[in-house]
Amino acid sequence: MSFTQAMPISPLPGSEPAWPKVLANYRQPHRGRSLLELIVTLVPFVCLWTLAAMSVHHGFWWGMALTIPAAGFLLRLFMIQHDCGHGSFFAHRKADDWTGRLIGVLTLTPYDYWRRAHAEHHASAGNLDQRGVGDITTLTVTEYRDLSRARRLAYRLYRNPVVMFGIGPIWLFLFKQRLPFGLMRSGAEPWVSTMTTNLAILVLALGLTGLMGFGSFMIVQLPVVVLAGSAGVWLFYVQHQFEETHWSQNPQWRFQDAALHGSSYYELPLVLRWLTANIGIHHVHHLSSRVPSYRLPEVLRDYPELRGIGRITIMESLHCVKLVLWDEYSQRLVSFREADAMPS
Repeated sequence: MSFTQAMPISPLPGSEPAWPKVLANYRQPHRGRSLLELIVTLVPFVCLWTLAAMSVHHGFWWGMALTIPAAGFLLRLFMIQHDCGHGSFFAHRKADDWTGRLIGVLTLTPYDYWRRAHAEHHASAGNLDQRGVGDITTLTVTEYRDLSRARRLAYRLYRNPVVMFGIGPIWLFLFKQRLPFGLMRSGAEPWVSTMTTNLAILVLALGLTGLMGFGSFMIVQLPVVVLAGSAGVWLFYVQHQFEETHWSQNPQWRFQDAALHGSSYYELPLVLRWLTANIGIHHVHHLSSRVPSYRLPEVLRDYPELRGIGRITIMESLHCVKLVLWDEYSQRLVSFREADAMPS
């Protein structure tokens, strides 16, 4: 049966379906479609970036406006790299890995290093006992209260929107990912990944600066990377940091509960849905990360009950910024103000 004709499996009445088994029907990609997705993302990105750089180089500063759509396509390239990391883009390990590695030079993201950290995120998302790798640091109210005054201030700064979505992406994509932080003692692969990606980035940057000059290169490249990085961090944030999210400790933690209720369905307009490669359908992605991004809407079509789980709109997502601590008693994320008002 072709991927466009997959029939939904109806769960037994009164039972919760075993979603990973159900979603196995959607895991097969169409490689021609995958190749097309790559072409219609990479070619516009290269064209927009080149036109912006040439315009700036020749003194036509209107070209800076092109950095905004270029950042959008760079974000989409990262989402394709993300699919490659899950082995879902071509469903061919070598094709996925080398596509991901090459895209990583453009996204400034060492593919093999990132893939390993991201796999840990998927394996432990929503588990209070396994926080710290590939996720946004989230403390419980009790943990926050036990901190010294200086460390409380540091956590508040870390969760400040200016730091989280402004300084944070700059630090992450321009500096942190130049070394395999968090995996430095995890064998040679993270080091090989980061160092070879750094070398490829350097060669590409030197080639481009030789053609257009260092100033023109940096004036275009920095806004593109920062805008795409900020959008990427925002997406990752709202996918797990929302009011109805789910966290638990061992042995209560269960993969399906954490995936289905600990990840949001971020309902976006059609254009943004395309630019983000449907990553807003994040609860389905966590249930089965091998489902290609362009097949995620099929799952919502066939199982409309998934549309109402963890659903947040753009307006609702703006309120997620204030949710910074996990309250183990009410089982929800709360703001600093709410935590301060709670009895000790």
